[in-house]
Amino acid sequence: MKLGAFFIEILPLLAFFAGYQYFGLLMAAALSAILGAGVLLLARWRDGRIAAFPLFSVVMSGLFTAIAWGLDDGIFIKVQPTIFNGLFAAVLLGGLVMRRAMMRQFFGAQFSLTDATWFTLSFRWGCFFLLLAIANECVWRLFTEAEWVTYKTFIAAPASGAFMLAQLPLTLRGRINSADNSADKSDG
Repeated sequence: MKLGAFFIEILPLLAFFAGYQYFGLLMAAALSAILGAGVLLLARWRDGRIAAFPLFSVVMSGLFTAIAWGLDDGIFIKVQPTIFNGLFAAVLLGGLVMRRAMMRQFFGAQFSLTDATWFTLSFRWGCFFLLLAIANECVWRLFTEAEWVTYKTFIAAPASGAFMLAQLPLTLRGRINSADNSADKSDG
């Protein structure tokens, strides 16, 4: 990924942190949601499509921000990561219980991977999202608002990036070529 593209992707997170420092939690969330929508529109213009996962994230962020503004209560900003991560953990881990690798549903258009790889990634990401949900609950309840903002910006977000990079070797090993891909799709 190019440095400019990386900066654009993290712009909503940086806006959240800076916005909190200068304007408070509600304005920080609004700035982040607006810039997140802008990043999606830029991706649509650049790539000709919008991926489902970032779209869901921005819509959910916007919804919780609107609720927080309407009720003038920042708790909706703080619980949004818990609900978001908990929902994804439930979908990914619940899919495994039903013998479905839900990561394929989200990213099957971008990656051609073996069934075993999809199942392993679904399990790992499901556990990671569950851990993030639990951690968010602990941090917003046990620490100050400023400490929660720091956690969200400088711990949770980088941990997600590091976890994603840690899955790269599995993803690369689990790739299948186009001939195997057509056979794999006809089986399942």
